[in-house]
Amino acid sequence: MSLTIIALTLNEAEGVKVILPAIDKSWYQQLIVADGGSKDGTIEWCRAHGYEVVVQGRPGIRYAYFDVLNRIQGDIVLTISPDGNCPVEFIPAMIAKFNEGYDLVIGSRYLGNAKSEDDDLITGFGNWLFTRTVNLLHGGHYTDAMVIYRTFRRSLIEELDLDKEETYRLPEWLFHTVISWEPIMSVRAAKAGMRIAEVAVGEPARIHGHRKLQIVRWGAAYYFQFWRELFYWKPRRKRGPRSAQQ
Repeated sequence: MSLTIIALTLNEAEGVKVILPAIDKSWYQQLIVADGGSKDGTIEWCRAHGYEVVVQGRPGIRYAYFDVLNRIQGDIVLTISPDGNCPVEFIPAMIAKFNEGYDLVIGSRYLGNAKSEDDDLITGFGNWLFTRTVNLLHGGHYTDAMVIYRTFRRSLIEELDLDKEETYRLPEWLFHTVISWEPIMSVRAAKAGMRIAEVAVGEPARIHGHRKLQIVRWGAAYYFQFWRELFYWKPRRKRGPRSAQQ
């Protein structure tokens, strides 16, 4: 099976210079930089160093994913933010765990002794609350339901309807924002009884720049969607559950 890495960037010039070269080329068959319209030289540096770059046409992380969908060559997808928050030395461990037969592997910031060096009081509480809510409402066993750093089957995107605009339209309209698919992936993978594992990776401090969170609007939109998912989405077929942590 082949691996495509999607690196999500927006003004991450300092980060990509450190993080992308640290990703061993033997680990993957394709690496796509999905850029949100950087103005700091990120795009130019990545292209000059031979990385495939797609500049998204609309703002918002999920549109970065949407705009690279037809370019993904791998059977497996791994998503990262190359700002230092996703420690790439754990990529082999995440792939090894995936190869044990899982559909989704989360690079958890909170499993076991792992911790986030990027959290503040608000984001730390928010991540705990959202993950707890996903587990209670949808039968998950996550320690981190929100994180970008994850590996999953390419076909899971369509199976969970993550490529459909209608999945996101109502919460985005209500809260005037654009949300991403990671939390909804966590919900629907749990509802579908998919085989889910976590690997403790932690979250180092970012190399440069600042978080690009819309804390209030994203938080409200995701929390609304977690409750909506109780009634809105049904899996086409349900697997026997399998869950593990490392």
